[in-house]
Amino acid sequence: MVSEGKRVYIYGEKEALAPLVTVNTFEGDGHGVYSFLADLTDKKFALAVVSDVNWDVEMSPWECAPVNKNGEPCTGGADKYINTLTNKIIPDIKKELSYEPKEIIIAGYSLAGLFSLYCLYKTDVFDSAVSASGSLWFPDFSSFCRKSDFCKTPKKVYFSLGDKEAQTKNPLLSTVYDKTSEIYAWYKDAGIDTMFELNPGNHFKDADLRLAKGIARVLD
Repeated sequence: MVSEGKRVYIYGEKEALAPLVTVNTFEGDGHGVYSFLADLTDKKFALAVVSDVNWDVEMSPWECAPVNKNGEPCTGGADKYINTLTNKIIPDIKKELSYEPKEIIIAGYSLAGLFSLYCLYKTDVFDSAVSASGSLWFPDFSSFCRKSDFCKTPKKVYFSLGDKEAQTKNPLLSTVYDKTSEIYAWYKDAGIDTMFELNPGNHFKDADLRLAKGIARVLD
C-alpha cells in the first residue's frame, strides 16, 4: 500500500488482535526482517515496513552536521514525521489490517533506531521500542533522554550494537557504545524491562537479523 508518499509493506497476521510492529527504512520491502523474525518467534504479529523514508531529515530529532566528508547533514524533521506516522500512516495500516492491534511497537536500525527511542518522548502511540545498532552517538541525545519524560512509560525497550561499532577514529561515532550503555542503564534503573545485546561485527553486518532479534525480544 501507499500512504503519505511512502510505500508500506505488511506481513504477518491480518485476522487476529496481534501486536503491530512498525519499522521505518529508507529503501527495501523488509522481507528479510520478516523472514528472520518468523524463524525467531512463535508469537503472532503484524509487521509494517514503511519504506522511502527521507532518512537524514525524518529520522533526525534536530540538526547535526555530516559525520564524514561524504555524508549528508541531518536536518531535524523527526517531529513532523512522527505526526505523519501516528496520525496518517499508522491509521492507514490499521485499516488494511481490519483490526485494532493490542499494542504497537516501533523498531528501527541505525538512525531509525535513534528515532524509535525519540518517539517514546513525543507520542504515547507506541508501547515498546527497538533500537538495533541505533545511532545513539547523535549529539546531545543522551542528555535529552536524561532530562525528558516519556509520554507513556514503555513496556519493553531493546538496544543492540555490533561489538566493533565503536572502533572508529571518528570522535562522534566512537561514543556509540558509551552513549548506548548510559541510556540503557537509565532505563533499567527506571524499572523498564530492557536488554542491551552485543552482536559480532561492525555497524553494517547482519542488519536484518539484528533488527529481527530485537523485535522478537520485545514480542516475548
